[in-house]
Amino acid sequence: MSQFFQIHTENPQARLVKQAAEVIRNGGVIAYPTDCGYSLGCHLGDKSALDRIRAIRRLDDKHNFTLVCRDLSEISTYARFDNRLYRLLKHNTPGPYTFIFGATSEVPRRLLHPKRKTIGIRIPDNKIVAALLEELGEPIMSSSLILPGEAEPMTDPYDIRDTLEHTLDLVIDGGFCGLLPTTVVQMDADNIEVIRVGAGDPSPFQ
Repeated sequence: MSQFFQIHTENPQARLVKQAAEVIRNGGVIAYPTDCGYSLGCHLGDKSALDRIRAIRRLDDKHNFTLVCRDLSEISTYARFDNRLYRLLKHNTPGPYTFIFGATSEVPRRLLHPKRKTIGIRIPDNKIVAALLEELGEPIMSSSLILPGEAEPMTDPYDIRDTLEHTLDLVIDGGFCGLLPTTVVQMDADNIEVIRVGAGDPSPFQ
């Protein structure tokens, strides 16, 4: 049976944020709010938690997972980019984007796209996520909470609890998060390409 935390969207309660971070550190899988629907998250080094997320979403090994990061300095540990890409990131984060980068050696191999060796990177514009990342001190390994057969992420924490309470360790209620997915941008020094148009304005990358 999963725990259920109601965390304030503007002033996240430090006690609950700390408890949520401990769930992640101890190998738990959580559902948490972002600026584009709810996501599943776990510790980036925990293979068994990652396998649980794969099972919930029925994902194969070709799925690109995302590292949800605090800031640009944290991104630079895990992703390769030059000054031009850095400036684009600086002007468009935090926000409703997923950026696909070539990964550094700091990224566990099991998180990478098996052929392209890329990793998705996010800095959501959400105060609960920001507080959780600050408490953790490292990224959250993440995947949008899209159930098998569905096209959009789940948006209602009570529905998430009812559906997944026996497969998650924690559901964070952060209110309604909107319906649109992130805008996905392939970020390469030689070529920037918008892969999917979602909530984020694609024009800075076109």
